[in-house]
Amino acid sequence: MVGNLYDYPKYSAKRDSAFSLFYMAINIGAMFAPSMAKAVTNFFLSKSALVYDANIPALAHQCMNGTINAENMSKLESLAASMPGAAGMDMVNFSNFYIEKLSTAYNYGFAVACLSLILSVAIYFSCRPWFKHADVNAKQAKAAKVTEDELTPEQTKSRITALVLVFAVVIFFWMAFHQNGATMTLFARDYTSNMAEGITRIGFNIWSLALIAISIYTLFGAFQSETTKGKLTSAAATLVLWGGAAALYLGMDAQVSIQPSDFQQFNPFFVVALTPVSLAIFSALAKKGKEPSAPRKIGLGMFVAAAGFLILTAGSMGLASPKELGGTVSPELISPNWLISTYLVLTFAELLLSPMGISFVSKVAPPKYKGMMMGGWFAATAVGNYLVSVPGLLWDKLPLWGVWTVLISLCVISGLFMFAMMKKLEAATR
Repeated sequence: MVGNLYDYPKYSAKRDSAFSLFYMAINIGAMFAPSMAKAVTNFFLSKSALVYDANIPALAHQCMNGTINAENMSKLESLAASMPGAAGMDMVNFSNFYIEKLSTAYNYGFAVACLSLILSVAIYFSCRPWFKHADVNAKQAKAAKVTEDELTPEQTKSRITALVLVFAVVIFFWMAFHQNGATMTLFARDYTSNMAEGITRIGFNIWSLALIAISIYTLFGAFQSETTKGKLTSAAATLVLWGGAAALYLGMDAQVSIQPSDFQQFNPFFVVALTPVSLAIFSALAKKGKEPSAPRKIGLGMFVAAAGFLILTAGSMGLASPKELGGTVSPELISPNWLISTYLVLTFAELLLSPMGISFVSKVAPPKYKGMMMGGWFAATAVGNYLVSVPGLLWDKLPLWGVWTVLISLCVISGLFMFAMMKKLEAATR
């Protein structure tokens, strides 16, 4: 539907920007999801005098199946001792009790997701009159006498070929990018400090992040407003937002306890905060006639993703491998800033690739195959998500730098392939 809105010639130049905004809106919800999930989990665990800790589930399962070693047992006992709900329990009973209550808390977390989906459907139908004209398939558009350029069989074949090539590349991007739900979370749990200090603390307060993200938009408004009143209002709003974020930061403890799941909020935060920056850069390039095509942005995105994992490789140097740890936490924990920096660079890659890729599909897909080709994009995403497990299989077989090097290699090879096919891809858009 977003693509249909920008099929009209007078709007077509805004297509990439529209998909960037569309993508930004998705990530507003994603930014709050980790904090919401943790809050819901802790709320229901607190009824049993328990607290969520990401280390407990794995230790509890080891205890229940009898594979736990002495070091891990000592750690589990220490964690249990900090919870009133564990008083008087041996570790086997505590493990069963904790997993049972945690599972129940997860169910309520999914209930929040269900309510969110119901709300989104309500918004969709209540606002449908605004975009009803774009909510059509090819047959409906033809019946409504919406004119579309007729494509020759050769053009149709060329466009579908170009899209399939893009799909092949994005499989490996999502395979690498969605390590945030696999090896990167294991890295956060086992190799990253569970305490944040100094300015890093602000990143673990979702409300501070929200105020900072909004302030990026008001700051752009201060420069881009056409009236003096608009500029002053936007500037004042920016200062108020910064003041609020600063107040929240100053009110935080000197050390903030963090969970591996907390790192999941950085990527969507960076998407929301950096979208206006991305739009401004590409808008300026477009005015000079130098904006890269969507395929070039995708190719560049693959190289940027490789750079993101290069940061993680540097942070992993000298750390024991997961096999050496044998299921325990590394005695040497690194700063959370290594992972935060990696998420920042991966977000740059995502902004170059994901919204641009969806825009490319909506633009290049032959009209009668538009729905099928958009489905192909998400099918490629699904295959990439499925392959996320491959580095996980290597997790306890390679040193840390080896796992990240595999992902770097895949991103670089995919980027080179993309540029090798560039003439074919760009020809399909003409």
